[in-house]
Amino acid sequence: MSRIRIPDSEYQDRIKRAAKLAAEKELDVFLVNSNEADYANARYFSGFWPLFERAGVAITPDGKASLLVGPECIIFASDVSKIDKIYPLLAYRESADPSYPEFKPNTFRDVFNDMGVSGSNIRIGIGSFLDTNAVMMESLREEYPNAEIIEVKDIMVNLRSIKSENELACMREGFRIVELAIDEVLKYLRPGVSELSMVGIAQRVIYENGAEYEGLPMYVFSEASTRHAISRPSYRLIGKGDLVQLNLSAKVDGYSPSIGIPVCIGKLTDEKRELVEFGLEAHIWTEKQIKAGVPARDIAQGYYDLFAARGYKDNFVYGPCHGTGMIEVEAPWMETSSPYKLAPNMTFQVDTFVSGSTFGLRWEKGIVVTEDGCESLCKPIGEIYELDF
Repeated sequence: MSRIRIPDSEYQDRIKRAAKLAAEKELDVFLVNSNEADYANARYFSGFWPLFERAGVAITPDGKASLLVGPECIIFASDVSKIDKIYPLLAYRESADPSYPEFKPNTFRDVFNDMGVSGSNIRIGIGSFLDTNAVMMESLREEYPNAEIIEVKDIMVNLRSIKSENELACMREGFRIVELAIDEVLKYLRPGVSELSMVGIAQRVIYENGAEYEGLPMYVFSEASTRHAISRPSYRLIGKGDLVQLNLSAKVDGYSPSIGIPVCIGKLTDEKRELVEFGLEAHIWTEKQIKAGVPARDIAQGYYDLFAARGYKDNFVYGPCHGTGMIEVEAPWMETSSPYKLAPNMTFQVDTFVSGSTFGLRWEKGIVVTEDGCESLCKPIGEIYELDF
């Protein structure tokens, strides 16, 4: 059976669509940057995921594309990139900050000139300001002091929000692998095991079944650390009566779905059951609101109102959904300030996090928006686990 992946032709189509959007904004060059942790924008066009160093992709309105890497990644990038033109720049070097005195790197001006962008009074659009570090920005300004450098993050949100059938296939495969990992972890989850040992089981399963990496650092949190909206597992030994939060993930050709469920080691206390059941209620409510044409802000407002009406306003942390795809959390979020409407083939994690005073919980899964609702990208979740020991 052939591996589920993004075909080379789709990378070329992405570059063409980005070039068209760059032309509409009257840019001379469109630039996205990425790092090892958030590789998505550069990988979206090139298939390249940097290691230690940074990476960028430059695209012109006429469809020329170049991959920018650090000095040590040039051979690695050449072996995997879907973009033929690859340039090593010091601005993309690793954080140890080597100077490479024997190496002659390229510059932004070298790259842009080779792409046909001449002159100095050019207009540069950056599609990932948060991933463009000070070294990259200063290098751009030093080489192009008269350039207009603007943020155009909407280009990447426009491109990445609507998923192709190939992207959805990668995500479905990731969810299939995650389900296998959850089943295996539940077999071994018991008092006395550490959070990290359960992560090891999940990692074994995802790699055995075809994942290229974790889609996010695996969440296996117990009791007090379940209050953490973002955290990392520890050496803590899980005890009887603990609430354990699982958020397991698997990356398939760059796509990073995750499934989150709370599990109790024994019977839930009344307090825990109340919040677990409310979280599930809010999760189901959210899913029922989703369909093409619905304003995202309306869902977010209704979700917040549900917390407030049920007396859980103090347990609210963030909105009901966030975009998902190459990165498990990507734009756009659903928030009360969100200006957009849902459209077919947008993908979201329905991410229902409820924070208590001594514990928290999350119900989470991925969906794709359809004309008349949404389709779950994994099997239904909602079983309340009380493991008997």
